[in-house]
Amino acid sequence: MKIFLVLAFIAVIAFAYAGEAAAAKEIVVAGSTTIQKRVLEPSHDAIEAATGIDLKVRGINSGRGFSELVAGKIVASVSSSPLTGLLEKAGLPDNGAYQEHIIIEDIIVPIVHKSNPVSKLTWQQLSDINTGKITNWKEVGGPDRKIIVVTSQPTAATRRVFQKKVMKKAPYIKGVREVKSTRQEVGLVLKFKGGIGAVSEGFVAMNPGKVKVVRTDRISRLSLII
Repeated sequence: MKIFLVLAFIAVIAFAYAGEAAAAKEIVVAGSTTIQKRVLEPSHDAIEAATGIDLKVRGINSGRGFSELVAGKIVASVSSSPLTGLLEKAGLPDNGAYQEHIIIEDIIVPIVHKSNPVSKLTWQQLSDINTGKITNWKEVGGPDRKIIVVTSQPTAATRRVFQKKVMKKAPYIKGVREVKSTRQEVGLVLKFKGGIGAVSEGFVAMNPGKVKVVRTDRISRLSLII
């Protein structure tokens, strides 16, 4: 974890939630499992040393984290989905009651089993795979093997960004395997030779050798604290 990411988060938490930080030695935030695993948990000791705050993070996905913020259960949520989308989904007006602060830019990458010879896919091919138009790896230059699509829950930001940008909001293939966390998604792709998923590039970097990243055009999104 680069130190500027740690300092950026400290600055945001101190600026946006100074009152709560001053009154408590522990702050609980919830939301994106990507931000939890890639940014906050690796930075925990640095944040505590710099601020005296024991930052607790619950990875429950971006949508559920924002719901807990709205309900007053936490002082901040972490999200891989923009605030406008979260407000729209929650049926709330964009009246300035909630503010988003950028932590980092995150890249989403397609992942396959490490034995899969396919090394590059276009967005159209990725869309066709995830919607069920392409069902066998031989259709994109791979082995004669059924494709098993793995994705996160509908409320997860990674899934929503991928579905919006790459799939143009088309529905996933019927019978898609849905998981609750990035770790579980990587685990299923590791288990099934025909598996394919889409996760944070940072998470793959933190778990080298487990799965193979397939090259494609850049799929980016911002990691936020709200």
